[in-house]
Amino acid sequence: MYKFNCLNPIANIGLNLFTDNYQKIGNFSDCDAALVRSASVHELDLPASLLTIARAGAGVNNIPLDKCAENGIVVFNTPGANANGVKELVIAGLLLASRDIVGGVNWVNSVKEDPEVAKLVEKNKAKFAGMEIKDKKIGVIGLGAIGVLVANVAHALDMEVFGYDPFISVEAAWKLSRNIKPSKSLEEVCKECDFISIHVPAMDSTKGMLNKDLFAIMKDGVVVLNFSRDSLVNDTDMIEALKSGKVAKYVTDFPNGKIAGQEGVIAIPHLGASTNESEDNCAIMAVNQLMDYLENGNIKNSVNYPDCDLGVCDQAGRIAINYRNKPNMISQFTATLAQENINIPDMINKSKGQWAYCMLDIESPAAAEIVKKIEQIDGVLKVRIIK
Repeated sequence: MYKFNCLNPIANIGLNLFTDNYQKIGNFSDCDAALVRSASVHELDLPASLLTIARAGAGVNNIPLDKCAENGIVVFNTPGANANGVKELVIAGLLLASRDIVGGVNWVNSVKEDPEVAKLVEKNKAKFAGMEIKDKKIGVIGLGAIGVLVANVAHALDMEVFGYDPFISVEAAWKLSRNIKPSKSLEEVCKECDFISIHVPAMDSTKGMLNKDLFAIMKDGVVVLNFSRDSLVNDTDMIEALKSGKVAKYVTDFPNGKIAGQEGVIAIPHLGASTNESEDNCAIMAVNQLMDYLENGNIKNSVNYPDCDLGVCDQAGRIAINYRNKPNMISQFTATLAQENINIPDMINKSKGQWAYCMLDIESPAAAEIVKKIEQIDGVLKVRIIK
């Protein structure tokens, strides 16, 4: 029986996938697995029983990834599950920034009690005139699950689309319209485009990547859209760019005390994935990945351990090992089993940075004594008997 805890409400369509072999509990400190959306795990003590955390969403800056990896805890996310919901809001943001819809709606609300409101509308509507997006240039920075969709829709709306992603995956490249113009650098995107939409993960290397240096080479009156993470944009530099007119509008899904209320800012309360469909898709994907890891040892879409899939075990036993990625580890695992005269008909081993993962299918049922011997190997973080 596996015990799981939900740190946030998770859509029932996902939770209903759990079989009778799973029990939902209210205490994080006693669980084998955890499901989370936006709650911060950084302040929590990671229980010794915890095997995995599944994030129902893409961003994982609310989870201490290295700390989890150090404890042999595999962290999953759900890339692409909420991509359509975010894409649609990006397009809405694009239209809100090009036409003064927000200003117009607010003005109508301010005069709605006036019996002459219809006449006032005709007299004042010119104040809220905007521009069309057709034939405008948009730069999409980051061509992952969301960025590809944004780029393709922008092209369908007759925009000239520039895409930049030096690490684009083969899967994403196949989905990208051939009409998207590949850019070789961030600087090229910033110089060419009237709109810039950023879609990259929040990491140390991307923190504040849109800053005064890039603002300086952008077109005057550029529109910047950020539906990825707030830390990607330097707020201080953005405020200066708005005041100078370099940036005409900044549309962000991540309002904070510094940027909310600034002139030229359209702040949306983190609604990118806030659709019933996105929440359902994320929940289903997170639960399926979590169950496959617990029951079969397989890893798909982990952010701190490598993807590793050996299917369903058809041998007498399976052992899974989380360990530090260093030389001579595999030989020690196999030698330990050989000493017990245990044959290994199938195995898989993958690494991701300083962390690695190995599954060994064996012809004898896995015994606790074998686990103890493998646990004593220097660099091993966690050993599990899958079967």
